[in-house]
Amino acid sequence: MTQNPRWLTDDQQQLWQDLLTVVIALPTLLDRQLTRDSGLSNFEYSVLARLSMSDERTIRLSELAAACNCTLPRLSKVMARFEQHAWVTRRPDPENGRFTLGTLTDLGMEKVVDSAPGHVERVRQLVFDPLTRAQQLALRTPLAVAAQEIRSLLSDDEAVQTESSKSSARSR
Repeated sequence: MTQNPRWLTDDQQQLWQDLLTVVIALPTLLDRQLTRDSGLSNFEYSVLARLSMSDERTIRLSELAAACNCTLPRLSKVMARFEQHAWVTRRPDPENGRFTLGTLTDLGMEKVVDSAPGHVERVRQLVFDPLTRAQQLALRTPLAVAAQEIRSLLSDDEAVQTESSKSSARSR
């Protein structure tokens, strides 16, 4: 690379280090609480919670994977485990058979309802209680902007990977 790197300022470096701590440590702390109290990982809880918030507790698995920032194979493994517990069902999408729908069962909804209070309390303790209302509001817009950029890049990367996979399959 012939360009000089754009180094972070001291203030940016401090912000970056604090953000890294939150991004890396927060899921670990949430995992500990959920595993202890519900036998779920933070990721697994996220999958169940997103299903519970979907219309009729049903969503295409490709959309669920995108919402949970995971790959379809990872989601498929979790869904198989959830099916063993009768928390979810999977079936082809009647509107387009190329897609699979995941549905949260009544038993799965019970799992979410039982797991939610401890999880929400831990989120409050770690994220919201340390901040004033004004600080929370001040974070909303910049985090939304950064999150949108990241989601967009993830979506672009997924599209490129999907197209690359199709090309590889055609060339075989």
